[in-house]
Formats: sequence, structure tokens, C-alpha cells
Amino acid sequence: MTQSHSQPRSMGIQVEGVHFGYPARPVLRGVDLTVRPGELTALIGLNGCGKSTLLRLAAGLLRPGRGRVLLGGDDLAGLSRRATAARVALLHQSAPAVPGLTVRHLVRQGRYAARGPLGMLREGDDPVVHRALRDVGVEQWADRDVDALSGGERQRVRLAMALAQDTRVLLLDEPTTYLDLHHQLDVLQTVVRLREERGLTVVMVLHDLAHAARFAERVVALREGRVVADGTPKEVVTPGLLADVLKVAGRVGEDPEGGWPVCYPDHPLATSSTLENENHFH
Repeated sequence: MTQSHSQPRSMGIQVEGVHFGYPARPVLRGVDLTVRPGELTALIGLNGCGKSTLLRLAAGLLRPGRGRVLLGGDDLAGLSRRATAARVALLHQSAPAVPGLTVRHLVRQGRYAARGPLGMLREGDDPVVHRALRDVGVEQWADRDVDALSGGERQRVRLAMALAQDTRVLLLDEPTTYLDLHHQLDVLQTVVRLREERGLTVVMVLHDLAHAARFAERVVALREGRVVADGTPKEVVTPGLLADVLKVAGRVGEDPEGGWPVCYPDHPLATSSTLENENHFH
């Protein structure tokens, strides 16, 4: 297997005509999306629009009802779970704390795809684990219990675990949820730095449009299971997007130093559910 430090080429993602859902509830309705190798893309949209489902499909955890997902040109439907996990790592929104688990042991869990169940029984870390701990800056906590860490510290450790999979693609599902502003910026800046250093392809679901506009080079907006906007932050982040996708009336300016779009949300707009509720009470 190629070691990370040899900097293998980045890997792209292709989502072609993907539908996914349940009999009474379609979630994705014909999504086409190509993420170029080495790109940092943010997925935005209201809760329930299909963002997290799209990440799980790209990670091979779900199978499309129709359409296909390709990683590096290979259809995920033809790859085993372990082969997929060697290509793409998914950092879920949250994970239950495991009492008594140290930072080192949690990060080692990321080696499962490469080492297998027997390899995981061997004591000692391989160089990939050392590098993941170092790259995220958590080496000094290696022997501390994970459940003794703060939320921001724990998220950095979970990011190290994802890096320990040693993949070319990193998917992040709302990596800043439940974090204060200091730790939100810390995690996002770490992701940007790691993507640059390791040549990663990164797709992250973000709730905060300001963070998407600042840190991503591409923003993809979903509404009701479809891609409705796709482009650079300057192309996508507009008052129209705020209204159509996020159901918020607002203005968009420009950061005077960085040049990225800055949103000034004013008030929420009525959605179909709020209109239904109003009609119910009248």
C-alpha cells in the first residue's frame, strides 16, 4: 500500500443521476455532481435536503436506488467495504463516547481498513497513526481518555482518526456542530491546512454559510433532494440563494480583506410547513 507521505495523486468523486429514498419519502432526486481531485467543496441547504445522505452515498455506506457513485473512476457498487474505506473517510456529525478509550486507541481505529481485524490486535502504532496525531496537533493528548477532552479537542481527535484511514478523500458531516466559535475556526483551518499538505479531496456539510463562503472554493446548494446551485462562493452566495435555499431574507456583501462573500441575514421567510401551520390555526 502506498504510504501517505509519498503524496499519491488526489482522487475525484462522480455522482451520476443518483436517486435515494424510502417508499414514502424520497431524499435525493437525480443528483449529478463531480468533485474534482484536490477540491474543497461545501454542501449547504436546510435540514432534510439530502446533504448527509449524499455524503453517506459517497462513502459507500448507502447504495443509490438509481444512478451510481464513482471514486477515482471506480463504481462504489463494485468495491468491498474495506476497499472503499481505503479510499474515502467519513467523519460523522457525532459519535458516542467510549469510556476508557484513549486518544491513541481511538485514532488507531482509523487503521482498520488498512490493517484488518488481525492487524488491529497487534500492539503499537504504525507511521500513519503517528502522522495523523502529529498533523492534527493532538500528540500531547495521546494517552488521555477521550471522554475527558472538551468538545473542540474531541473533534480534532476524531479528525485524526479519519486521517488515519490514509485515504485520498475526506468527507466531513457538519464538523463544527456543537463547537464554540474558537473551535469552529480551529477545526476548519486545520481541515484547510491538511487538505493542502496531503493533497486531499474534501467535501464538507456546513450549516454556517459564512464558513462555507470563507473556507470552501466551491459551494453546492441542495434543496429538496436536488442540486440547485453550484459554483464558487462569489457565484453562489447571493440574496437569491439565501431566499430560495435557506429561506432567509438578507443581504450579501464582501469581506474587505479576504474578498469572500459575507451574509447579513435579516429575517426568516415562510416555508411550506409554516404556511401549513398558519392555515391550520386560522
